Amino acid sequence: MTTGQDTESAGGPGAQPGGVSRWTDLGGPVHYLDFGGPANGPVIVCVHGLGGSAVNWIAVAPLLTGTCRVLAPDLAGHGLTQSAGRGTDVVANRVLLHQFIESVPTGPVILMGNSMGGMISLLEADAAAGTVAGLILIDPALPFVPARPDPSVAMMFALSLIPGLGRAMLARRRRASPEQFVASILRLCCVDPSRITADVIARHIEVANQRVTFTGVDKDFSAAIRSVISTVGYPGGRAYRRLTRSVRCPVLLVHGTGDRLVPIAAARAAARANLAWSLAEFPGVGHVPQLEVPAQTAQVIAEWLNSAGRGAAQAAAGGPPGERGRRSLQGPRARAGRCGERPGSVGITPVPQAPPHTASCQ
Repeated sequence: MTTGQDTESAGGPGAQPGGVSRWTDLGGPVHYLDFGGPANGPVIVCVHGLGGSAVNWIAVAPLLTGTCRVLAPDLAGHGLTQSAGRGTDVVANRVLLHQFIESVPTGPVILMGNSMGGMISLLEADAAAGTVAGLILIDPALPFVPARPDPSVAMMFALSLIPGLGRAMLARRRRASPEQFVASILRLCCVDPSRITADVIARHIEVANQRVTFTGVDKDFSAAIRSVISTVGYPGGRAYRRLTRSVRCPVLLVHGTGDRLVPIAAARAAARANLAWSLAEFPGVGHVPQLEVPAQTAQVIAEWLNSAGRGAAQAAAGGPPGERGRRSLQGPRARAGRCGERPGSVGITPVPQAPPHTASCQ
């Protein structure tokens, strides 16, 4: 594994509401935002989704830094982290995430992943359980459930699998201005994009403007989206379903009922298959609750950290690297591994017993 020296562009100690832009070398430059937080608090590493970036977390992260240290890397081929010869599929980015955890926070963390980032977080929890004290999965990419998909979303994923049509779709994306591109993504991912504040939208447009000059963007995106589809569908669907049932750390599953990309049916099915998971449903919210309803998202996370996720919070508590390493082998980490608490704290929706009949598409 290649690790590197962290370099800071701005900022200081304590909470940083907009995030301090930093770089580290992990087989090439990796950009991340450091939102600060208490040095001895639980460390949360935020993992964005397909086509996203670290700025996907700027609305919710400041609401968590009163008790947690929050970091958000840009995965390879996303945000400001160019691929630079590195893979951009979910397996390659899982390895990059692992390197980031070992290089920057250097101890057990709570992974908070959205969409593809939730999938990558699950893969990391399975491959390197010692680095993951707990999982917060926000509308994660989950195994298919038998239901009718959203037509426009199904078409988008189908086109991505056909080389010629996939290239045409990506070329159309390139012709859009950064403002148009961000607006189209928010329309797809949100039930009500007007909930997102102007400053948060401006940060996303800023990143989109910077990415206009990057090379290999289409190739990077194609590799990522195909790997997501192959993991949840063919040929990896069965293995991924087994993996989601084998995770032993505490898990909070947060999902918007209006998600068009990963419908609530998939989240409810995952929660029924994993009775120790806590499920929080947000009515009338889409694929990115951390952007659409950040205060509600932060409240549910805080409640979980004080209840079913308490062991994870203790295991992910910060401090000197040596101290954090010892904690990973002691009581809190072991308690987190049992993952035996049932959902039901305030704000957590009990898992329905009857399977719903709604769309499923990833």
